Amino acid sequence: MKVFTTDKIRNVALLGHPGSGKTSLAEAICFLAGMTNRMGTVDSGNTVSDYEKEEIKRKISLKTTVIPVQWEDYKINLLDTPGFHDYVGEVEEAVSVADAAIIVVSGKTGIEVGTKRAWELCEKRKIPRMVFVTNMDDDKASFKNVVQELQDLYGKRIAPFHLPIRENEQFVGYVNVIQQKAKRWNDKGTVDKFDVPDYSQENLGVCRDALLEAVAETSDEFLERFFEGDTFSEDEIRQALRVGVQDCSMVPVLMGSNSLARGMFTLMADIIKYFPGPDKCKCAGINTTNNEVFEADYDFSKAKSAYIFKTIADPFIGKYSLIKVNSGVLKPDDTLFNYHRDADERLGKLYVICANKVEEVAELHAGDIGALAKLNVSQTTDTLSTRKNPVTYIRAAISKPYVARRYKAVKKGEEDKIAQALAKVLMEDLTLKVVNDGENGQTLIYGISGQQLEVVQNVLLDKYKVEIELVKPRIAFKETITKKVDSEYKYKKQSGGHGQYGHVKMTFEPSGDMETPYVFEQTVVGGAVPKNYFPAVEKGVAESVKAGPMAKYPVTGIKATLYDGSYHTVDSSELAFKVATEQAFKQGFMDAKPILLEPVVTLKVVVPEQYTGAIMGDFNKRRARVLGMNPTDNGYQELMCEIPYLELYGYDTVLYSMTKGSGVFSYEFARYEQAPEDVAKREIEAAAKDAEEK
Repeated sequence: MKVFTTDKIRNVALLGHPGSGKTSLAEAICFLAGMTNRMGTVDSGNTVSDYEKEEIKRKISLKTTVIPVQWEDYKINLLDTPGFHDYVGEVEEAVSVADAAIIVVSGKTGIEVGTKRAWELCEKRKIPRMVFVTNMDDDKASFKNVVQELQDLYGKRIAPFHLPIRENEQFVGYVNVIQQKAKRWNDKGTVDKFDVPDYSQENLGVCRDALLEAVAETSDEFLERFFEGDTFSEDEIRQALRVGVQDCSMVPVLMGSNSLARGMFTLMADIIKYFPGPDKCKCAGINTTNNEVFEADYDFSKAKSAYIFKTIADPFIGKYSLIKVNSGVLKPDDTLFNYHRDADERLGKLYVICANKVEEVAELHAGDIGALAKLNVSQTTDTLSTRKNPVTYIRAAISKPYVARRYKAVKKGEEDKIAQALAKVLMEDLTLKVVNDGENGQTLIYGISGQQLEVVQNVLLDKYKVEIELVKPRIAFKETITKKVDSEYKYKKQSGGHGQYGHVKMTFEPSGDMETPYVFEQTVVGGAVPKNYFPAVEKGVAESVKAGPMAKYPVTGIKATLYDGSYHTVDSSELAFKVATEQAFKQGFMDAKPILLEPVVTLKVVVPEQYTGAIMGDFNKRRARVLGMNPTDNGYQELMCEIPYLELYGYDTVLYSMTKGSGVFSYEFARYEQAPEDVAKREIEAAAKDAEEK
């Protein structure tokens, strides 16, 4: 691929609801740009974007795919993102380097949850955007309804550019609202101009008024002229659009048919015409030597710097770090400094990646998106710069995972292979996290949803040939006692030669500190137990609290006091006193009215207002204590409650179902509370059953 300068580059994310047509739009663009000989389809599993086995099987995008398209003298880096919220991390990575976005909406289904999420993401990051309405070849599609819904939601910013023209139930052309001209597609792939049909005049008037109203909002002068009934020239409209789109005060609405590859020429022309190139965008980092702001602004003449926004770690194509060049011009064999890792990285060759195909490039200019192979230590969200000008850019905010599953190897002996494979999967997806829960003897994998974790399970099997089992996690219950008891145990064993002898008298009582497993004290007088055995007694306590006598959960909040005992000058040993302590602990613990403690979390659920009643009702079924409800932006409500962590298993699926995918949740640990009798009984019985099976 040839080298493009900053002003000839556009970085555009494709955002929208699942199934709205993002991947098929990218496919049509690739076909029209001459990148493919024929258009693939999602159903056939042969699109440029969705090349992963899981994507083809599920017929959905699971990863952000970069597709650099050469269009006339420009390079348009399309970032085709997943629509499902399960893969929100992929979207967040793409948006962190996009200078603009196309929000794709199906003309059949209209505005959906994913549409609103895409809009909110653009609002949050102040990203210029257009809306592209797909499926206009379908007789059930309604461009007018989509525009109306957009206007109802987002007001006068919505500026419709086109109107569809149908003849004999066929999508044959469009009306250009700016020019007020009709155009019909011909067999050559170009358009023939003709007069606007009478049946389109009314809709043209509505769309024209909406467009002019959006233009009028861009300046006081235009607003005054609009109210005076003055008309705007085509040049004035286009100039206002350039300014309005780039400052996010105007959002053009275009339309077309992905399957017929119609509407893409005007879309690409408008991307070039109205979206800002990197040279028109701001970008700043911090110079770590003096903590001053480094205004990179995608200036090719400034010191080299780049931001790693994504990592591909594929067993077939290798490891690539996807970057956006924030300043300077990168060249092969440059050496850049990673401030975060305090290490130099030699770049070697430079690449551009188109989905899963890699192509070498001579250099990468500021504002361009490319790839570096086999960096030693650099990871996603790291910054590369020069040692003379060490810069760091703000890391992209990636959503935190809250859905956990316990995983274990299906085949014994594959644990190391699984760990290595998982490390590569986690390198690619920052919304995944592995936690070793040593207290409860389990390894957990966290993700955004259960479906995402099932995909990981399949990827490990298909790509890395290792199999894991995903099961419900063991909840981190704890055990404690509620009263003070005396306990005594004498460990005596004789088997020829030296025997074993250890004798302890101890008290066990609540310590009052639920953060600490145990507190150990000794009040022995007269040398009944020699001092050199005190550490062995404490070690016995420390071992005992790892798995309590009730249900093998960790013990907390206990005070153990050694006050008496006896020893044998020959047979006593550290091991004997440790064993005696463990038995005394077990005996005393069960006499001290033990209880099971369950973790309680503070849960936040953000949903559209119409779902608050359903969420509150569901809270009550889950033993939750409602803390309150607060309004947030865009008609959403934040509901807060305290809820046992046990009740959150599978909550991602339930919430998705209750809110049609519009709800999100998060939680943080609050404290431990006594578990209800029925819950404790169930856990104790389960522990006893596990012990029998072992």
